[in-house]
Amino acid sequence: MKTYTCTCGQLLFFENIACVSCKREVGFLPDLICVSSLDPAADGLFSPTDSEGKGHLYKKCQNYAGAGVCNWMIPVEKSTESFCISCRLNTVIPDQSIPQNVVLWGLIEAAKRRLVYSCLRLKLPLANRTDDPEHGLGFRFMADTTKPDGTVERVLTAHDFGLITLNIAEADDAAREKMRLGMKEPYRTLLGHFRHETGHYYWDRLVDNTRFLEPYRALFGDERHDYDEAMKKYYASGAPPDWQENYISIYATMHPWEDWAESWAHYLHVQDTLEVAADFGLVGKRIKIDPKGNAEGTQPTLKAKPFDQVLDTWAELTIALNSINRSMGLRDLYPFILSQPVVDKLRFISEVIAGSNEAPAP
Repeated sequence: MKTYTCTCGQLLFFENIACVSCKREVGFLPDLICVSSLDPAADGLFSPTDSEGKGHLYKKCQNYAGAGVCNWMIPVEKSTESFCISCRLNTVIPDQSIPQNVVLWGLIEAAKRRLVYSCLRLKLPLANRTDDPEHGLGFRFMADTTKPDGTVERVLTAHDFGLITLNIAEADDAAREKMRLGMKEPYRTLLGHFRHETGHYYWDRLVDNTRFLEPYRALFGDERHDYDEAMKKYYASGAPPDWQENYISIYATMHPWEDWAESWAHYLHVQDTLEVAADFGLVGKRIKIDPKGNAEGTQPTLKAKPFDQVLDTWAELTIALNSINRSMGLRDLYPFILSQPVVDKLRFISEVIAGSNEAPAP
């Protein structure tokens, strides 16, 4: 996630709603994939100060103007919608009559917007359930409920044919840390959940019934193996002792679908972190960020390098980050090992994303 600059020269960050220096309002422009300070225009509209958006009019997403859990804008020349491209993915939101739910929802939306940013930057298909009921992506943010008899109905975080359900307790740091330790997951974050679950969605969209299916099976295994049986075996026996030789995480060992989703999430981790590192000058600015190149009319991308060179740069960066954390007495920021099979899986994901325009919807 890059930083941007206000017209006054102050740095702007992805979550900003106002410039801390000149106090101009700030919004993310999804059609231009950038953050911009805003000048007020007539009828409650805004004109971006960003050079590409200047002269065009935008309105605030309803969840920006109203609930205050968004900072994305809508180009009025291109859309009559009340919600931005990210908020239109929502199908269920938490009960707003409970104040804590509003806080948790805001944290959830912040993580989701980073995911949507990645999808936009990588030019992945991103239809919502209203526009495309068959293939669209949707999110349900729900809480556990207590029944009259005192039993608790749990909400499980999961993906089901494009509909992703997230228990809003995942936005509570204490609850998530307890689950992270109990499940032995080095990373258990809101953003990680979004990246993992959308991995399942994009497997359906980009791999199943495409030319990538057989190469996928050669690398990840046959997804037709019984998922319920695989899950029972995993929770009964755990991962094999040598799991790091072939998988990015323990959970990836459960089933080929989970191996793909964990690897997909990791690919997005690498992409976004390298973008930040390049923006701050921590790595060479010639690293490829967008595997599809620079299509006409899109945001300029950094010059391409072979995938293995990108991972070499990634290795150097993560060694530095781990060393910095250790100097502060913290655990490693990046506790992963990229074995050759894992590298092959990440490379394959890059190829799938690069060829996603060719992949027909299943």
